[in-house]
Amino acid sequence: GPRVGAWAYNLAHSLIGPLLLAGAGLLAAAPLATALSLIWLAHIGFDRALGYGLKSPEAFGLTHLGLIGPAKRAARPS
Repeated sequence: GPRVGAWAYNLAHSLIGPLLLAGAGLLAAAPLATALSLIWLAHIGFDRALGYGLKSPEAFGLTHLGLIGPAKRAARPS
């Protein structure tokens, strides 16, 4: 459902995961982990730049940055 989907999406799109991976990669001298963390951070940054924020459990189109997709089009005054 939307609650579980929002939780999973937000878990994967918050900064704590890639920052922890970057720290672990740097401490363990694991260049693959460091590179993957940078890719993950870039993905999150691109999402934010395009207006895709963390999801609300009430609706997929409602994010912490505002409405997106069909929800935004439906809310637009005609």
